[in-house]
Amino acid sequence: MSRPQPLSRSAFQVFVPITTRWMDNDVYGHVNNVTYYSYFDTAVNTYLIDQGALNIEDGAVIGLVVETGCQYFEPVSFPENIEVGFRVAHLGNSSVRYELAVFRQGASSAAAQGHFIHVYVDRQTRRPVALPEVFRSVLEPLS
Repeated sequence: MSRPQPLSRSAFQVFVPITTRWMDNDVYGHVNNVTYYSYFDTAVNTYLIDQGALNIEDGAVIGLVVETGCQYFEPVSFPENIEVGFRVAHLGNSSVRYELAVFRQGASSAAAQGHFIHVYVDRQTRRPVALPEVFRSVLEPLS
């Protein structure tokens, strides 16, 4: 299997700025691998909240991550400003596959890239529900 190549900034339509934190670094002096997943989740949920689709306090529908993966190309460290680009790779009935990449501020190629899948569920029952129209309307342009 050949090693994937970092995606370019032009592959993404939406970017969410994030500032790395002291606690993100590990003993080796770079952002720990698991922290990238937090960046991914933060970027998507920030976008959905800003677009008025996701209400984290009392919305009827929430997204649960059911799959995730990440490939790393170069280290990112604290203190550093990064940008997480993302796009929608698949928009299903109740699920969305997001593809994301972490860029150093202003960099043209990804330091890391990955994906995660949200299944949208009823907040109370945790059972999958059809993606509400407000979600579709803000996600379809990113496909």
